[in-house]
Amino acid sequence: MNSAPTSVSISGTGLFTPTQSISNDELVASYNAYVAEFNAANAAQIADGSVAALAPSSSEFIVKASGIQARYVVDKQGVLDTQRMRPQIRTRTDEEPSLMAEMGVAAARQALAAARREGHEIDCLLVACSNMQRAYPSIAVEIQGLLGAGGFAFDINVACASAAFGVQSAVDALRNGSATRALVISPEICSGHLNFRNRDCHFIFGDAATAIVVEPTQTARGERNFEVLGTRLQTQFSSNIRNNAGFLNPAEVPPRPWNDMLFRQEGRKVFKEVVPMVSELIAGHLADLQLAPTQIRRFWLHQANLSMNEYIVRKLLGRDAEPSEAPVILNEYANTSSAGSVIAFHKYQQDLLPGDYGVLCGFGAGYSAGSVVMRRI
Repeated sequence: MNSAPTSVSISGTGLFTPTQSISNDELVASYNAYVAEFNAANAAQIADGSVAALAPSSSEFIVKASGIQARYVVDKQGVLDTQRMRPQIRTRTDEEPSLMAEMGVAAARQALAAARREGHEIDCLLVACSNMQRAYPSIAVEIQGLLGAGGFAFDINVACASAAFGVQSAVDALRNGSATRALVISPEICSGHLNFRNRDCHFIFGDAATAIVVEPTQTARGERNFEVLGTRLQTQFSSNIRNNAGFLNPAEVPPRPWNDMLFRQEGRKVFKEVVPMVSELIAGHLADLQLAPTQIRRFWLHQANLSMNEYIVRKLLGRDAEPSEAPVILNEYANTSSAGSVIAFHKYQQDLLPGDYGVLCGFGAGYSAGSVVMRRI
């Protein structure tokens, strides 16, 4: 067993962004074309009341509801095709890297470069994200092999809070001596589980992958290192955010409708229940570390909904946050599940000075929430 470090830091981050982006206007045009086709095909049933007519969407509605203006996806054409309305991904052989592993490796190499490390120096690799491409073999073990990492690897799924849970698992592994250096990777292909035919949620998600290197502070050699002062996790069961897809679906009688195996949520209930949960989690975590919310230079929050983030920070600070205090990336990336808070961290950390405090927080289905309190060193 390795000797346990007294201090652990995040020494590098990485981000993979797909090359294809869909604007709100493009997404709305596709959705509204589908609505027109549906309403025309079901005109008689709509007239007699046996089928409900679908309402069109608009870019203004999307921005008002979420703050989202665009999203990156692994396949734009399939999403916008009204006969398909989901990404079209080439089937790969078992000998080829999976798409999820390919995205994860790209983000991981960037994080390793920032930390000035090589793949073989990693002996704990965690893939933490909301949906795995397959049940087994583990995506984490696949990436471990592609990077030439040693030690052990496994997958973690705690929905949008997965990255925070992954960081705590990595920190714990280093502190208990079971690993010397860890990599937390969050490849999110959210367009694959989104119902693009549902007006209430067709705009929410995008695709991306992130990576975080975690290692002992005393040996960290990245350009910007963030000491992890503490981590805290919380879960509470709720069906208000749900995805029923799984390997038992073909065995169910009667068969489950396809749209029941895609993302769905009760948005108002989620807002009402998750926002207080997250605010109290962060406030309590900071208090136990003898830190006041006003001492935090930056909040890197889960990027799901602009109003949620604004409310959480307002609750903590007692005032509206300045843009620099709680940076937003969902206008460009939309909700990328567990990757969102890490994207914000990756893009908005360069200006922090030694001694500055930051909080990374992910939250979502489960309910699940996790906070990581850091200090730039």
